[in-house]
Amino acid sequence: MEGITGLVDADDVQPGGRDYERGRSMMAEDVNAAVRGALAAGAHEILVNDAHGPMRNLRPDDLHPRARLVRGKPKQMIMLEGLTGEYDAMVCIGYHARAGAPGVLSHSFMGHEIEDIWLDGRPVGEIGLAHATAAALGVPVVALTGDDAACAEMTEWDPSVAAVPVKYAHDRFAAELRPAGEARTAIEAAVAAALVPAPPRPAPSVAEATLTVRWQSTTVPTTLLGLPGVTAENGRTIRATGQLPSLYRQFGVWMRVAASLTGQAPYC
Repeated sequence: MEGITGLVDADDVQPGGRDYERGRSMMAEDVNAAVRGALAAGAHEILVNDAHGPMRNLRPDDLHPRARLVRGKPKQMIMLEGLTGEYDAMVCIGYHARAGAPGVLSHSFMGHEIEDIWLDGRPVGEIGLAHATAAALGVPVVALTGDDAACAEMTEWDPSVAAVPVKYAHDRFAAELRPAGEARTAIEAAVAAALVPAPPRPAPSVAEATLTVRWQSTTVPTTLLGLPGVTAENGRTIRATGQLPSLYRQFGVWMRVAASLTGQAPYC
């Protein structure tokens, strides 16, 4: 939701925020633009996964009638819930840059609780980790929308992905906004173009990967060391090795443990 057209502040994207209800409507409009683009390209089945915060941001009545919705939590596969190798492509709507990047509402999964993430030694955020996991399933990521920082992060990870900036970051809570109608026209066109011709599929992978996470404090990593396969690099940094998407699912368990131990607001 942080990368949705027009949204720049926690009050836009968190339940109870003064502009959250408006943010939900803006989110639905961006998603529906992507759905229209997919339908124009000939898609016959579209699954939307609401993966922001409470994962109940999209009101079903606001969603395009041709799309199915996965709503609510917990979800074992977080942002990739419902994705299987049977799907031809994945589209990422409303994404944001990783923790420490100069992007709108930038963070990695848990506000400031997670300071840094690496996948096989490469700095990664929600964008790269979702892309790598989808690729391991044999599903290509074909388009992404967000601010210019998120788009740059996606392009650095995979330049073949169509990246659509809907705003241009001035700071973490400020941006120059692309007009809403223009942004949604661009989303629809980019998704349609990315799906025709059919995008090439990556070969499903069973290779092992190493996920490393540095936390804000020692409380979470110390607790997670009780899980099989989790080892410590130092007092705040842990790692685990395994196959994607299983490693991604394990990371979801780490976050649920962290959420039970901490009560910090995500955009401090």
